[in-house]
Amino acid sequence: MTLETSKNLGGIGALLIVIGGLAMFGYGYAGLLGLIGLILLLIGTKGMADYYKESGVFNNALYALIVTIVGGVVAVAVFIMGLLSSLASLGVTDWTEWAMEIQQSATSADWTAIWDLIWPIVTAGVAALLVLFIALVVAAVLYRKSLVALAQKSGVKMFETAGLLMLIGAVLTIIIVGFVLIWIAFILIIVAYFSVRPTSAPPPSTPPAPS
Repeated sequence: MTLETSKNLGGIGALLIVIGGLAMFGYGYAGLLGLIGLILLLIGTKGMADYYKESGVFNNALYALIVTIVGGVVAVAVFIMGLLSSLASLGVTDWTEWAMEIQQSATSADWTAIWDLIWPIVTAGVAALLVLFIALVVAAVLYRKSLVALAQKSGVKMFETAGLLMLIGAVLTIIIVGFVLIWIAFILIIVAYFSVRPTSAPPPSTPPAPS
């Protein structure tokens, strides 16, 4: 794969991921575009790693993706198991009965009873979000290593800037601004990929003039 093809795939992939971020506003197709973009970005990253002969560029990006996927799966499992365990401790075995109890408590304005009933959701949700938060930070650290290596090999420092911004965004995902920073980081990655230029070959050595 040529450098031109790799950088185009990487740039287009990052662009589709940025568009995929619009899925949070209710555009369902955007999520599919984001998935396609992620695949293209990985292929482009692999091509760049091969071109610069730096395996860390691709490996760290791949590890970041794996950590994110595993973290998401574990977070869902933690939420489900935590919720079921908490409800079982309250003696709730039927979801319909549980919903009716919440409705009756709301009708009678018994806020203490409502809190007792929704507390399992709160605790399970917090535990799941904590797992997801840790996974995102670890993934951001790994992807930043990939981008730093790419910046050093390509000479495009914007890769390094994007990696730092992504790490800061991952740490700040506890508030909404963190996701915005990650989204902006991918915009910088788009610009960085399309800014990559072939490394110039050293000039041929001139044989010494005969004395």
